[in-house]
Amino acid sequence: MFHAFRPEQFVGLFFWLFVAGVGLILDLIVCFFLYKVFNRVPVQYRVMEPGLVWLLIIPCFNLVWNFFVFIRLSRSLKRYFNSVGNQAVGDCGEGMGLGYSICEVARLIPCVGIMVWVVALVLVILYLVKVNQLSELIPQNA
Repeated sequence: MFHAFRPEQFVGLFFWLFVAGVGLILDLIVCFFLYKVFNRVPVQYRVMEPGLVWLLIIPCFNLVWNFFVFIRLSRSLKRYFNSVGNQAVGDCGEGMGLGYSICEVARLIPCVGIMVWVVALVLVILYLVKVNQLSELIPQNA
């Protein structure tokens, strides 16, 4: 038996495909910024290879991998700044990165997901701004 689709089903399908596409684009932008900052940190101070950032694009896996990437990027920056004697950088955004990672997992909780998503969005933007500013303090030839 053939079941014909109603027009409203197509609208719903296209809506979710659009949302998924926008989400993927945002994930790619975040990964690009993280990759760029990791590349700025001298190799001897990196806690993780920059290319591993792109694993954040894998659905479900990214919920766990967020904890590794965000914390390791902050620790890599911290290791570099400690080596040059700069203690003024604080935790290099590690707290914000941890908070973002926790919010990403908490988004799975029904009824609070959308509120937590807003907090996660704010935290990831603040984190990216902070680590980008810190990476600009690293000389090109470091």
